[in-house]
Amino acid sequence: MFRPGISLSGAHAEGEQPRPVEDVRQPTAAERVRTLVQSSVSALLTIPGTAEGPAEPGSGMPEARAVTAEGDVIVLVPADSPEARACLHAQDDELTAVMEITDVAPVSVPHRIRGRAWVAGWLAPVPDAQRAACARLLADAAPAVPVAGAARRMLRLEVGEAYIDDLWGVGPVEPDEFAEAAPDPLAAHEAELLQHLASAHADQVRGLCACRTGESVVPLAIDRFGLRVRGWGESGGCVDARFEFPQPVGSVAELRHAMHALFTAAQG
Repeated sequence: MFRPGISLSGAHAEGEQPRPVEDVRQPTAAERVRTLVQSSVSALLTIPGTAEGPAEPGSGMPEARAVTAEGDVIVLVPADSPEARACLHAQDDELTAVMEITDVAPVSVPHRIRGRAWVAGWLAPVPDAQRAACARLLADAAPAVPVAGAARRMLRLEVGEAYIDDLWGVGPVEPDEFAEAAPDPLAAHEAELLQHLASAHADQVRGLCACRTGESVVPLAIDRFGLRVRGWGESGGCVDARFEFPQPVGSVAELRHAMHALFTAAQG
């Protein structure tokens, strides 16, 4: 189905993602967690032991999140949310919390959940001395979400441990690794880029692969190191292929050149 000379992931069982089978350049586990934390994909914040009956719609879903230079995760929640109330009543006690982030592919493919990350630690209100700086971080991360006012509360999650299970594999992440990692430079634009490739460059994406009639190929993920596509046929089995860029890219402008190089090489 795919041309030789590229990194392939084998067909997978129901509900499982293909995993890389060859050594390729890839983001570290800490970088992948950091990318998901600082992305706009869905996240659920829970405080073990505080559930009291059915959760309210939207409960536990931060309206915005950001990461400080020290590696703390700042979340913005409604002032009347269970999380805000729990932090208020906890006062100086340590309040353990877990944030689960689910990464769903922004394009239509089989098995759209690309991965999940879990970040566990201790939740507390943002100290007054740090509120202005944290408000700026949240405003930069989610400009459309009002940060000021009494309707919302900023909470700080001090990271104790993290874990990732995604297209690259599974693994733990230590707090210092998370703090030192940087999100992928293309993450903020990835959804738009994949949708554009799928709609406007479908033939060129398909041209990367040696496809048979009736087989579908869709761009699944982009990071600074390369492009991943997913192919499937009428039988339902999926295969992922990874196309590496000649050099890591750091911007959308550099990505355009890298994609042009991939498409040109496929035509040759």
